[in-house]
Amino acid sequence: MTNILRQFSFELPTRIEYGVGIVSKLGDELKKLRAQKVCIITDPGIIKAGLLGKIKPILNEEGISYSIFDGIDPNPKDRNVESGARTVSSFQADAMIAMGGGSVIDCAKAIGVLVSHGGERIKDFEGRTKVKKPILPFVAIPTTAGTGSEVTFSAVITDTENNYKMTVKSPYMAAKVAMLDPELTVTVPPHITASTGMDALTHAIEAYTVKVSEPVSDALALYAVELITQNLARAVKDGENIEARASMLVGSLLAGIAFSHSDVGSVHCMAEALGGIYDAPHGVCNAVLLPYVMEYNAEFCIEKYARIAKAMGETFETSREGAMKAVERVKKLAKEVGLPSFKSLGVKESDLERLADMAAGNISTDSNPREMSKEDYLVLFKKALAD
Repeated sequence: MTNILRQFSFELPTRIEYGVGIVSKLGDELKKLRAQKVCIITDPGIIKAGLLGKIKPILNEEGISYSIFDGIDPNPKDRNVESGARTVSSFQADAMIAMGGGSVIDCAKAIGVLVSHGGERIKDFEGRTKVKKPILPFVAIPTTAGTGSEVTFSAVITDTENNYKMTVKSPYMAAKVAMLDPELTVTVPPHITASTGMDALTHAIEAYTVKVSEPVSDALALYAVELITQNLARAVKDGENIEARASMLVGSLLAGIAFSHSDVGSVHCMAEALGGIYDAPHGVCNAVLLPYVMEYNAEFCIEKYARIAKAMGETFETSREGAMKAVERVKKLAKEVGLPSFKSLGVKESDLERLADMAAGNISTDSNPREMSKEDYLVLFKKALAD
């Protein structure tokens, strides 16, 4: 079904600044925010990689005082958010810098919600309607090419009491500016480059194929597919290849804008269930499940899969042939970049029923191009575990 007659709205509250070395202009961006006291939200990996050395001199030169909060887990937890909010509030910060991957940037959004609303539990803000006003302003500086979190206005946070991933969403949560500097991604290890890159590809493919897709997000998603499939293996094999890194960063950005204005589908529903129970990295979960869900959905979006195959550079004579080529190309790419198997995540057969139930209850299940029940999810989980 064409989406050209469907109503849609498109809002991008975040200004994008992109380019090699663009982070050097951080001082100018903080001046625009009239920031005097800034809290840097990051994680231990970013500190270990020495990336804060790119921004500390800028803050010192501008006479901006700062504190650092690095207590963020790979899958951000409610306790990380609440601890971070206490740090930001006690420092009386008037702005934040979120420097890191999607976990860091999502956590910064959620911290901003608690600080601006005077809340204590991020759980109280779950959903699309609880954030009532702009959060503490922040600059997002992504260091991975995967989530696109720098241009989305939602945060996925693990509810540790119930072991599931909740979403807090509002345009009020958007970063004021996203500074995308390909140089900041060159230190990312190959295995993280691979999983985050496949995560971005998942965003693009699902944004394009879900029932609620719209023309602007379609265009962004297809170009993201092209950039990612042409450059992911290059970035994994040669992390110093700045052109490949730049292409991946732009691909991730476009995919992030696409899915935040469309939706995701069953890959994310399954991945978030996995992440909630096993605390497995979100990018890895998406990456290992993408081929299974694509294969399952193929008959229900043949024309769109064929367009995806074309964006991937595949040639074919019929749309059905193209759709199958898209599925095979994703499988091949996953192997080429050395992704782990689903089984390697330590999934127990006894948990499959619960995982399927959680996936079916995810709000994005309704957007998937193929109708999905708990039983359908169970079939996919069993197939993935058996391979």
